[in-house]
Amino acid sequence: MAAEDLGVWVYALARADRAQDRTAGLRGVAGEPVRAVVAGDLAAVVGTVELDEFRGAGLRRNFSDADWFAAKARAHNAVVSAVRRGGSVFPVRPATIYRDDWRVCQLLSKEHEEIQAALRRISGREELGVKVYADPKSMAVQGDLRRRRQLASQYEGYRMAVAEADRVHTALMRCAVEGKRKPSPNGGAEATGPSTILNGSYLVDDDGVELFVETITALERSTARIKLEVTGPWPPYSFAEDMIAI
Repeated sequence: MAAEDLGVWVYALARADRAQDRTAGLRGVAGEPVRAVVAGDLAAVVGTVELDEFRGAGLRRNFSDADWFAAKARAHNAVVSAVRRGGSVFPVRPATIYRDDWRVCQLLSKEHEEIQAALRRISGREELGVKVYADPKSMAVQGDLRRRRQLASQYEGYRMAVAEADRVHTALMRCAVEGKRKPSPNGGAEATGPSTILNGSYLVDDDGVELFVETITALERSTARIKLEVTGPWPPYSFAEDMIAI
């Protein structure tokens, strides 16, 4: 196959020591051997893939296929997770593709200080995702529903739901190094039925994960009107993407 038909899929960035050992035997999103591209004291964990599937119209078509995307995301994350077992890595979002190894080396050289700082920042830390669900109608007291118009009551319920989301986020930040709240996909005072009132990601020290999960359990028990869902721990994708432009 011609070189122009191939690209380099980047999984993660890491310190170069033992980089080859950490990729030995791994297979990537296209079943390709995973390897390390080394530049000085840094390395990129990569695989060579055929571009027909991963660029232009082919990529747009495949990204619209939820099953295809989910399978590639799982394969990508499996590589990142495997490499992380050998030490800290900077996870790169799926479908980050460079033309060749030389351009990957350019990235490692150009962003050297930023990559080193990012590796220090996320070393020994995990990402946990937390969603909080509530039905604004159920948040308003029943007496209030009888006395006031339904719309006014729904806005009052939404205000109470937002207050609960703020309370949960504040409590979780006491257990986290860093946290961010993403826009809720179906929230708002006009929402009908259960809504996502908090969609957060939290960077947590490895030895603080247990306390973080215990805090979520305690928060859910403190009120019957909200439901909490936790995912992870994951490689810290949500925080890594803010540290380096790749």
